[in-house]
Amino acid sequence: MPLNASKALMELLKGYAVKEVFGLPGETTLPLYKEWLSTPEVKHVMMRDERSAAFAADAFARFSYKPGVCEGPSVGATHMIPGVAEAYKASIPMLVFTSDIPLHYERRNTLTGINQTAMFEGITKESITVTEASDLPSIVRRAFRLATSGKPGPVHIRFPIDKQMEEIGDPHLYVQKDFKAYPGHRSVAELTKISEALKVLGLAQRPVIVCGQGVLLSQAWGEVQVLAELYGVPVGTTINGKGAFPENHPLSIGVTGSRGGTTLGNKVIDEADVIFYVGCSTDSTGTDTWKTPSLDTQAKIIHLNVSEGEVGNNYPIEVALIGDAAATLRVMIEVAEKQEKKVRKLPRIKAIQKEKEEYDAYVSGLMASNEIPIHPLRFVKELGDALPKDYLIVTDVGIAAIYTAAFLKQGEAGRRMIFNYAIGSLGYAIPASIGARYARPNSTVITLVGDGSFGFTAGELETVARVGGPNHLILFNNQSYGWIRAEWLLSYGKEYVDFATNFKPVDYLKIAEGFGLEATRMVKPDELGPTLKRNLEKKEPTFTEIIVKPEDKLVPPVPSWIKKAEKQGFSYIK
Repeated sequence: MPLNASKALMELLKGYAVKEVFGLPGETTLPLYKEWLSTPEVKHVMMRDERSAAFAADAFARFSYKPGVCEGPSVGATHMIPGVAEAYKASIPMLVFTSDIPLHYERRNTLTGINQTAMFEGITKESITVTEASDLPSIVRRAFRLATSGKPGPVHIRFPIDKQMEEIGDPHLYVQKDFKAYPGHRSVAELTKISEALKVLGLAQRPVIVCGQGVLLSQAWGEVQVLAELYGVPVGTTINGKGAFPENHPLSIGVTGSRGGTTLGNKVIDEADVIFYVGCSTDSTGTDTWKTPSLDTQAKIIHLNVSEGEVGNNYPIEVALIGDAAATLRVMIEVAEKQEKKVRKLPRIKAIQKEKEEYDAYVSGLMASNEIPIHPLRFVKELGDALPKDYLIVTDVGIAAIYTAAFLKQGEAGRRMIFNYAIGSLGYAIPASIGARYARPNSTVITLVGDGSFGFTAGELETVARVGGPNHLILFNNQSYGWIRAEWLLSYGKEYVDFATNFKPVDYLKIAEGFGLEATRMVKPDELGPTLKRNLEKKEPTFTEIIVKPEDKLVPPVPSWIKKAEKQGFSYIK
């Protein structure tokens, strides 16, 4: 039966079990929207900015384990770049649709027309243009395969307006069910390499496992725990990998690296004789710019990653394992369990646990602070006490991410918290929280927002209110770009900190109320607990403002900053 290409796309999305698409209208997309009206199975979630649509799809993919889908008109294609770039660098599977003018008008200065392919080629696994409507079904199948298989990532489909209206005589609307979710297929590392890796791990005296976001994408946290317990190996995660290992486990050393890492966790890595990276890109954030461990480390490195481009990319490696994290670790466990002797480093583990107890005592003291403005660790404690059983936390970069990553312990493994530390642009949390709402509609979403980020996506408060549900926004107000103030202070001196960093006072409560949200402000520490518990029980969105110090007044636990703050006599958290 003949169909126009727009109707064919709707049928394909239904076949791939796509329930939501994040986007906003434009003139070049109206033929597609016309068919969308008769396809209620695929909900259109209207956003207020194309960048926000991409961030929402990114968060949806992280929490749902299905590819996120977003769309935008030709005029808004440029706005989608920040969100698509984050997904690309973070290996998040997405389908990104953009409409366009007819391609033969591209060089005639037609309004909204621009070379979209050139823009998206560098930040997607592939950018595909629909030049014939009959090709659309095979393009969509290809996009789902690419997005969910191997190293996941976004795929861009450019869909000109004239092709949206074109009929397809025999559309072949079948789907490939293997690629409705990710990982689409799981590859396993070579068996001889697995045996080599287990030998190195078994002979180690001070091994450590470091999990990146690949463990979460592969849903391999159970396998990581079994292997760690077999060999008695401490386990840390990168900030993007938080949740890959339960942080109340005796072998946990928490988050490591320069964002969310603590002195304790980084020390274990620096002292290791074997480091096993699992699903980790060994990027600058996870390694403190390749200082933890140093590039000349004497530790033997085992590196497991689904991407051949990442294995051994930054460090000399003893054993390369190229394959899916969960599938490869399962084989490792099978081989290890057949071995007669397991190696357990109990004295070392006990020593690490003692250091953890001492460090936890230091942290507990800070969490009891009654300082005004509110101490960030007091906030972390009160938030942890108020969390409902089924929660999701979405954070902006800055203090919202650093303190929760380092000090809010996630007791069970799995994806509960997300951070955008692949690119790390501002404006992520509010739109991402909308994606989280649709990914896990029965969960309570806590959205931690910096006042710097708020200015980028404040308009999405209308979307939050319209979507509804338990999405509780908490804004940290330090009236500045606080992270830049700290970098100014520690790298150049306090005479620079006010340059291009400060905001005028803003009445955030009026803004939130204007968008229809219930809003409160917290200034005193004793207000935290009751207000958070009360708000997190509500089934509709709330907005809470917390007054905090900027980062130059209390330096967060960033390794390079701690050294400078200690030397220069500034207040810091180690």
